[in-house]
Amino acid sequence: MIKPDSRWLEFFYFEAGGGHRSAAMALRDVITERYPHWYVDLVNLQELLKPVDPVSRLTKRRVLSQNVYNGYLKTGLTYGSGIFLRALQKGIQSHAVPIQNQLEQHWRRSCPDLVVSLIPNFNGLMFRALRRVYPETPYVTVMTDLADCPPHFWHEKQDQYMICGDEEAVRQAQAAGYRPERILRTSGMILRPCFYREDERDREVERKKHGLDPKKVTALVMFGGYGSKVSVTIVDRLNDSGLAIQSIVLCGHNERLRRQLQDKKSCVAVGFTEDIPYYMRLADFFIGKPGPGCLSEAVHMGLPVIIERNRRTLLQERFNATWVKKREVGIVVRNFSQIGEAVRSLLHDQRLEEFRYNVRRLNNRAVYEIPNMFEQIMAG
Repeated sequence: MIKPDSRWLEFFYFEAGGGHRSAAMALRDVITERYPHWYVDLVNLQELLKPVDPVSRLTKRRVLSQNVYNGYLKTGLTYGSGIFLRALQKGIQSHAVPIQNQLEQHWRRSCPDLVVSLIPNFNGLMFRALRRVYPETPYVTVMTDLADCPPHFWHEKQDQYMICGDEEAVRQAQAAGYRPERILRTSGMILRPCFYREDERDREVERKKHGLDPKKVTALVMFGGYGSKVSVTIVDRLNDSGLAIQSIVLCGHNERLRRQLQDKKSCVAVGFTEDIPYYMRLADFFIGKPGPGCLSEAVHMGLPVIIERNRRTLLQERFNATWVKKREVGIVVRNFSQIGEAVRSLLHDQRLEEFRYNVRRLNNRAVYEIPNMFEQIMAG
């Protein structure tokens, strides 16, 4: 029996990078607990669009466009990301008609009460396709970046809801012409609920279990689900710096990287793990990519950060360096070859404690705030 307060929600994500799917799953988990009569359908847009995906058709459905993008990230050859992004957007627009047709067919079958996009680049096409089928169904974009990367990345000129995790994204949404009541602000980026669970384990005891010195300053090095070979450079530079530093490196699916690091002194190399909060609790500060997910996780777990910003930094992630400086929660370097100097600066004259204080002032509850926003939107 369908209950009166039942709702059908569709969350659209893709696997280009890991943050979109992770955010969708985190929201679904909270909604399942708090709103048991809501039904959340996670829709992988790339799978839905496989019949019209040019890469899929060219490779006889063996490879999707998102696989090309993920390979691009995995190699670390991210120079010219702006050119890549704009080329991608042109490709999407050149296939606008078949994409919209595919979406319309999907929505005629699914009949959602709320459509939620956790992806950039496709929101214009998705909104227009939904309006042709269901003119009154609310369309919501939940940004998984701290700021937009215009044009036509997150913000489009259309009458929809926009959920922003930072004041800069709100400002951009206002400039793009969204009505004030359509712009909703959260206290940060979406984090998985496991980042909010208490852990009573003693940090020094847990460090000893991994062969770490329980008293020594510890860096957590992390570059997403595929790791990065720059982690080797970082560990070597830290070991050669003369500083009393040890490191935990989360290597993700990069088994080759884990093997390269496993015998290095003062370093614990960890393969793929879902328990990132545990390892963050063992560390004193974070070194890694300036992605909104990694950055927000580290800050939420109380870790000041050291990140890199240069021509290799993805276009949509460059604002994150500005955010770190503005919030005074860490250090931005031009190249990780400077990591020794950056860590020395971090540990000098109580600077680490000052950053820790600033980090603790942030209180990100976005994953719990957004379902309440959905409820208000559906209530009209």
